[in-house]
Amino acid sequence: MTIAPFPKPFSCKEKPNINYPCSWVYKVIGTDAVALKKAIATVIGNKDLLITPSNTSSGGKYTSLNVEVVVSDDETRLTYYQHLKNHAAVKVVM
Repeated sequence: MTIAPFPKPFSCKEKPNINYPCSWVYKVIGTDAVALKKAIATVIGNKDLLITPSNTSSGGKYTSLNVEVVVSDDETRLTYYQHLKNHAAVKVVM
């Protein structure tokens, strides 16, 4: 009996194969939804984007928003991520 090899696990060191332009979703987490929306507007600007509520922590301290925007290339996708991550109103970006 021949056993097929396991597929190689995904490694974070490997660059994902993304076909651009594409719709990309960031999950942005912070303590104030209004401040998060202002941060998103500051970073991404007035491009076509969709902001939807995601979750609120059980204690109500943290809230998250999903931000869907079309990105044209790796540089744009990573720049949005980095600028959101560095914004004072944002605790975490995924």
